Amino acid sequence: MNLTSEESKKVITYLLFVAPALVIYLLIIGYPIIKSLHLSFTDYNVYTNEAVWTGFKWYTKMFNQSEFWMALKNTMIVVAVSVFGQIPIGFVLAYILYRKLVRFRGFFQGMVFLPITLSMVIVGILWLKMFSSVGAITNLLRLIYNDPQYTIGMLSSKTWAMVPVAFALLWIYTGFYMVVFLANLQRINPSIVEAAMIDGASEVHIFLKVIIPSLSGVVVILTIFAIAGSLKGFDLIFALTGGGPSNYTEVLTLYMYRYAFTYFNYSFGSAISMIIVSMSIILIILVRVIQRRLTGPKQV
Repeated sequence: MNLTSEESKKVITYLLFVAPALVIYLLIIGYPIIKSLHLSFTDYNVYTNEAVWTGFKWYTKMFNQSEFWMALKNTMIVVAVSVFGQIPIGFVLAYILYRKLVRFRGFFQGMVFLPITLSMVIVGILWLKMFSSVGAITNLLRLIYNDPQYTIGMLSSKTWAMVPVAFALLWIYTGFYMVVFLANLQRINPSIVEAAMIDGASEVHIFLKVIIPSLSGVVVILTIFAIAGSLKGFDLIFALTGGGPSNYTEVLTLYMYRYAFTYFNYSFGSAISMIIVSMSIILIILVRVIQRRLTGPKQV
């Protein structure tokens, strides 16, 4: 494409403004990724600062560990809770507020949004107490089953330990998605909805043909946010379960932390981090492909 001299000047001006931010981004984000990629193919000695090339040694070790597959499974559970739990529930709550189906909407919105303003460590400790043997959840179950001695011990159960994690994740982040959906619902032109109602469209028809298509772009963006946030999640699970019992709630970030900062095996930790980065890229590309198939390439 041939550019006129005026257009060329504009392009150069834009590049000059973007260049400093791009350089800073590459230094802060790009360099650590490249360094981690290099370390993942070496045997790095933290004491001598020497790195010996080992090829795919750490990746082979990782794929042969049952701990890795457990952490991968738990990470995908967290992704599923975020994408198929937080986003739909956030949308339902936003739609309730949008249609003014509850009183004291400001208070309701504030209470649902409040958890995300709290420290993840505080939230982890809070839910740890809630699910303890003397916590509110356990006491509620005792009332339901009419058994003062009843206890399920979710946090110490290999089968149920991920349930408190899922509850905590839903409680924290649903309010964020609710606010984003509500803001986008309020941007929909009321005259479009009114015109559809005048034409005899039912509430369900308006919802499916007006509301949902108007939010398709934001759903894609929020899905990407949810995936990225799930893959890098660390502090909540660290405070709530520490990856226990017996690593049954350990996610990939905790798995990486354990090897890199407990065992000081930076090379193995770097290999795990590369898997996390690769998963993030693959899942986000998959979301974009699905979005293009459903809505066409011009949608955001």
